[in-house]
Amino acid sequence: MRLSFLRRTRTIHLLLVLALVGILLAAGIFALLTTLHRVTPKTLNANINATQVYYGVHVPGQPSSLTQLESFERDVNKPVSIVMWYQGWGVSDSSRYFQPAWMDNVRNHGAIPMVTWEPWNYTRGVNQPEYSLQSIISGQFDDYITQWALASKAWGHAYFLRFAEEMNGNWFSWSEQVNGNGPGQYVQAWQHVHDIFTRLGVTNVTWVWSPNVEYGGSTPLAELYPGSDYVDWLGMDGYNWSTIGGHHWQSFSQVFQQTYLDILRMNLNKPLMIAETASAGTGASKAAWITDAFNVQIPRYFPAIKAVIWFDEKKETDWRVESSPASQKAFTQAIASSIYASNQFAHQSSLTIRTLSRITQKTPPHRATK
Repeated sequence: MRLSFLRRTRTIHLLLVLALVGILLAAGIFALLTTLHRVTPKTLNANINATQVYYGVHVPGQPSSLTQLESFERDVNKPVSIVMWYQGWGVSDSSRYFQPAWMDNVRNHGAIPMVTWEPWNYTRGVNQPEYSLQSIISGQFDDYITQWALASKAWGHAYFLRFAEEMNGNWFSWSEQVNGNGPGQYVQAWQHVHDIFTRLGVTNVTWVWSPNVEYGGSTPLAELYPGSDYVDWLGMDGYNWSTIGGHHWQSFSQVFQQTYLDILRMNLNKPLMIAETASAGTGASKAAWITDAFNVQIPRYFPAIKAVIWFDEKKETDWRVESSPASQKAFTQAIASSIYASNQFAHQSSLTIRTLSRITQKTPPHRATK
């Protein structure tokens, strides 16, 4: 009887211990699940985005004068950190050459120059056999490229060089889909140009590879990537065309998300920028598009984006933020956030343009302040 009683007592004690352990485990699992429930994708993305974003603009013309740039900055109440413009190989005046005075104007203003360097004559359409990819590969422009490279080296400060952009489309003469070009030639042409700079010891150029956002019929990005030794920053160009040319209204996310994810899946380990963007003003609210892009999408859902350039020109449509008082106000309020860096780079000494440092006082994305 005594042994039976002891066995029953030990069994009860064991059951009590197991029950207590079960309660503790259940409590722990519940706490863990509660924590995981609180860490939503929004929270994760907000935590990842710990650096500022370069904020830049393209305005019409070239920076021989900063009049239009300064007018834009007054309109939006904040100076820019990047100034982007275009220079073509095929024009007949001196603007085809590297321009130290233009670069100095932008640098002295506190911004970083970004030259979009286009191997064609922009006045003559897509089919230009003298500017085929093979002509670049075979060395027909080596003297011109060498001159540009040596002038870059002599200037001696960091700048972005965005060479032969939107190569995955079919509207530029360097596309593999037009102008007698063939598969693999874009990469060969890029590498040929880059190799000249490397051979001459040019170290102050930050190379930007900048495809258009993908669409049905665009050349796959992986086939056009020159290789990580040849690229410093990755770019994306994309616009909300609204109903222009048979398009339809797209949010910022609808414009960029698929290409953004596809670039991330390439595991290239390079900083990413939006090198051109803007929204048309018809079809829906351009002001709401701007607010969503800069206050919500970039900070919360596109944390790999470290620079964004607004195309502020009246071209196919009025892409400017000043196209209406509402869109100008929306842009001014959004860009005021401390997320977006201003013109603090007049004395930058590094020859490599890196991503920016951590934000010390991060403005909540939904409440931009001046």
